[in-house]
Amino acid sequence: MSADPENEYFSDGITEEIINALTTVKGLKVIARTSSFAFKNKNIDVRTIGDQLGVSTVLEGSVRKVNNKVRITAQLINTNDGTHFWSKNFDREMEDIFALQDEISLRIADQIRENFGHINIQEHLIEAPTKNIEAYDLYLKGRYQHLMWDGQGMVNSIALYEQCVTTDPSFALPYFGLVYSYAMYGSWTNNKGLLQLSEENLSKGFKLDKQSYTGYFGKATLLFWGQWDFINGHNFFQKAIELNPSYTEAEEGLCELYTAIGYFEKALWHADNILKINPLSPNHYFTKANIYYLKEDYTKALECIETSLSINPSFTHPIALKQLCLILTKDYEKLNDFLDKTPLAERPEECRVLYKLVNPEDKIHVDISRVTSMIKKEIGEALFPWQLFLTVHLGKHEMALDFLEENIKMRTGQIINFMNIPLLKPLHRYKRFQDLVQAVFREELLPSNSEKQIRIAPPKALMSEAEIDMALEIFEKGMKEEKWFQNPSLSLRELAENVNISSNKLSWLLNERIGQNFNEYINSLRLEAFKELALNPANSHFTLLALAYESGFNSKTVFNAFFKKIEGMTPKAWLKSKQI
Repeated sequence: MSADPENEYFSDGITEEIINALTTVKGLKVIARTSSFAFKNKNIDVRTIGDQLGVSTVLEGSVRKVNNKVRITAQLINTNDGTHFWSKNFDREMEDIFALQDEISLRIADQIRENFGHINIQEHLIEAPTKNIEAYDLYLKGRYQHLMWDGQGMVNSIALYEQCVTTDPSFALPYFGLVYSYAMYGSWTNNKGLLQLSEENLSKGFKLDKQSYTGYFGKATLLFWGQWDFINGHNFFQKAIELNPSYTEAEEGLCELYTAIGYFEKALWHADNILKINPLSPNHYFTKANIYYLKEDYTKALECIETSLSINPSFTHPIALKQLCLILTKDYEKLNDFLDKTPLAERPEECRVLYKLVNPEDKIHVDISRVTSMIKKEIGEALFPWQLFLTVHLGKHEMALDFLEENIKMRTGQIINFMNIPLLKPLHRYKRFQDLVQAVFREELLPSNSEKQIRIAPPKALMSEAEIDMALEIFEKGMKEEKWFQNPSLSLRELAENVNISSNKLSWLLNERIGQNFNEYINSLRLEAFKELALNPANSHFTLLALAYESGFNSKTVFNAFFKKIEGMTPKAWLKSKQI
């Protein structure tokens, strides 16, 4: 909401930090950045958002940054009925930004716990990654470019991350950003110098933070995409996911690795798992479409492509993949129309020529006279190796195998799936192709295809029986004699201080022994107090709402909703039924 629209990177960065913080709270399902951002700046009913994301609660807010000051507003909304059950404004100096992020994240986690049930919450969810605010600002700008997921975005992110580490060499995150950006850009442009820079930044980052899940993700990316080291790439993707099970970027990388080595069922399982917490990600739908394309299930591939493009019509990856699927389904009319209407189509001239070569029986007018010059082009930054496909379908198979062998040696990103690319099937009969497959994908170079059996230990009791008895005794006395529940601003943390136990233990106690979450328990006591007051003739001159406030309720909406939930009627109707 800043006057300068270029401050969007800052708002996005703050939002992502809060999302990441909340994902560290075990038991919370937190929707990933991409899917949440699909609703940014859109006036959509919160109930619709809840349905599309599969969530019961939405965190909504805004960021306003002016000079060195920042204002953040936040509110939690129930997606069933659109009611707000918490809201707050925060005004801080930029120097306090990390403490502010931590405070907001903790307050949100507390509210979720109070309203929905027990979760363990750490003392802090966000630690300051740097003391240099200028460096942090540069990092957010670099991350914003990084998440464009295209060549220009990588170039821009590299420049900003480099500026960031110069500003604060002790800040680990931009080193890991460079690891990823250099690894991906280097592997897709055959620039081994960038892969070396990725390695160097990895070493610098891990010296500062040995347990960074983004660091292990960057390392896995370098090993997988840069070196085609499937076993170690697999291990480090797994390590990143273990450190942060909600980190969809790492699981996406693991999914791509399984796709490359032909473990399609595993790849599809992970693609679907990612979509549970990132259901509106065009990138994940593209990944799923690519698996189906390599399995030669073009109908399902096209379905996923259309979903991806419905979310982001300008996303070039599904656009290019749709071109290949339309070639392989022999639908020139649809392909030609798509190329005419899609300015972001990849290599449209080569695409039409390839269609003619793959489907020679289709009587269409396509000039293939320039095909020789087309196959001499560099791979460049195209998603697919069009010149290799053209060479194969011109019948120049030895030349195609030379091209393939050379690019396998260079570990070129565009051909990492070569074992199962449908357009390379004419090469399958050659021993050279089979030898290349064996050299890259032989069994000892691949991770195990068997699943680990993960045993989930039953949750441990947080309190001994003696502690429970003591806490319940204090609890009962405080509620009966001191009527703690009548405090309208009473929180779980404040109540825990009264009982002299941690808020995590109190939350567990309420859920495990009393069978209610904090708000249900406190509001049930308030409700009984209200009934007693309402039935007392001495209080007949008070309004029902005044008696509700006297009982500890702090909101008319909360009081009426809770009363109707418990009694099945309005307070007025209930009182009338008791007076008959």
